Amino acid sequence: MKTIHQVPQQHAKSSGEPLVHETALIVDSRAGSWTSIGPSNKIIESVIGDYTYTMDDVTINYAEIGKYCSIASHVCINPVQHPMDRVTQHHMTYRRMDYGFADSDDESIFAWRRTNRVMIGHDVWIGHGAIVMKGVTIGTGAVVASGAVVTKDVEPYSIVTGVPAKPIKMRFPEEIREKLLQTAWWEWPREIIEERFYELNDVHSFIEKYGHFG
Repeated sequence: MKTIHQVPQQHAKSSGEPLVHETALIVDSRAGSWTSIGPSNKIIESVIGDYTYTMDDVTINYAEIGKYCSIASHVCINPVQHPMDRVTQHHMTYRRMDYGFADSDDESIFAWRRTNRVMIGHDVWIGHGAIVMKGVTIGTGAVVASGAVVTKDVEPYSIVTGVPAKPIKMRFPEEIREKLLQTAWWEWPREIIEERFYELNDVHSFIEKYGHFG
């Protein structure tokens, strides 16, 4: 896991270094190998696992994202909160320096925002324009439909949609889900993935061969 920084595109493709678009804004975040951060992303104090990619205009705040995740354009993960218990919700009361009200900002608000991080498992697909709210956990293999607003935890390999998001079906029967989780294939080293790459296309033969791994 490496601190995210700009790497020339050709070098990143050949080395597995995180590939970060020049228009992305990254603050105190880390990414694994073969990751890709798209145009106009804003990523704040987050961790992104190997092979995960984001498309354009994605916002990620205070989140832990697993490996092999697919994050579509205009997704927002953990939108930041404003202090609703104050006279004004405007950020001048905590970004005080920007407005000349004080010599320091109100760090308690930023500490509050860091609580209840969003946790996303491996191989999760988040569709266009979806929003994942503060403190939510999304299980491995889940699908969040386009435009969904996720306010509650999402089970592994489930598909959720709507506002607020609700489960509509499971991707696979329970036995297959359990065996896929047992394989933990997302933890396999690169050389094993390469060796078994084409087996990833057939769920049934895959779990028959590797479903006993724990």
